[in-house]
Amino acid sequence: QVQLVESGGGSVQAGGSLSVSCAASGSTGRTYFMAWFRQAPGKEREGVAAIANTGPTTYADSVKGRFTISQDSAKKRLYLQMNSLKPEDTAMYYCAAYQGRLFADYSRPPPLTPPAYNSWGQGTQVTVSS
Repeated sequence: QVQLVESGGGSVQAGGSLSVSCAASGSTGRTYFMAWFRQAPGKEREGVAAIANTGPTTYADSVKGRFTISQDSAKKRLYLQMNSLKPEDTAMYYCAAYQGRLFADYSRPPPLTPPAYNSWGQGTQVTVSS
């Protein structure tokens, strides 16, 4: 199973930029897609952006045009570049991955629902002040 560790969170003023990254280790070869989720206090965990192992991406409407997800398969890293941040982006950001039993190319836009993922990181806090 893959282990995921997030880093790069922090505090920024509204309108600013921040990036977070996720380091994957362990059995990464069977990963079909990865994603960023976030959860604010008192709210449900929501999908932010996802990327398949062949490249297709999915974004939540609330972050389209502001956030960019990318991956470096050689470095086993997942990134989320966040621009034009808003106070409502404040949350704990989690990295997640879905692994199958065997390696396969996943060529569709990946899902943004938590049950579709079977590995999770511990999260990194992002705080946006107004």
